Formats: sequence, structure tokens, C-alpha cells
Amino acid sequence: MKYALVIFETDESRRRIQADRAAYRKEYEGWIGGLAAAGKLAGGEALETERTAPATVRTAADGTSAVTDGPAHAGGETLGGWFIVEVADRAEAIELARSLPTPETVEVRPVLESA
Repeated sequence: MKYALVIFETDESRRRIQADRAAYRKEYEGWIGGLAAAGKLAGGEALETERTAPATVRTAADGTSAVTDGPAHAGGETLGGWFIVEVADRAEAIELARSLPTPETVEVRPVLESA
């Protein structure tokens, strides 16, 4: 089964990144390397979160749309990226998310497989 591990930066993770980006990146990349070495990593991408703000497009039922600067959901966490993992079940996906050594929030979502 494939699951998305959706990564949200937190105030604490941003503080650690700003304090020592190289050390933070090494810790994070070690985790990613472990997923890859175990044959669990199927893909993923990081998002730019520091230089360019996101834009949100909302489309109403009548087909009109509105564009606003900023994330779709306001709050202290910022969508930072995602990984796709191939695992036996939801419990294994949760354990992989729990093993992330840095202080992000990880949302675990099953990937919809086409019929």
C-alpha cells in the first residue's frame, strides 16, 4: 500500500532550521536515506517555504474563483512537502512518520489507487 507522509513545518522546526541549516538538513536527509535504503521510499518533494508565499485559489459552486495570497489553511504550521512510502499497512506508515527525527507534524494519508 502507498501512503503519503505530508510534512508540516512547525515553529520549532523553523527555529532549528534557522539556527543550523546544515545540521538540520543532515538529520532530515539521514531519515530519508533510511527510508530509501529500506525500500520504503517511493517518491516525494519538498516545497519552497521561505522566499515565496503560496497563493490559494478557491472556486465556488457557481464556477467563479477567488485568489488570495497565503496558505489555504491559516495556522502555525506550514505545508513543507511530502513523501510517498510503500508499506504493508497504515500502522507501518504511522511508525515511519513517528521515526522522523525533526520536530515537524506529519499527516499520514493513504494514496488513492485507481480501480
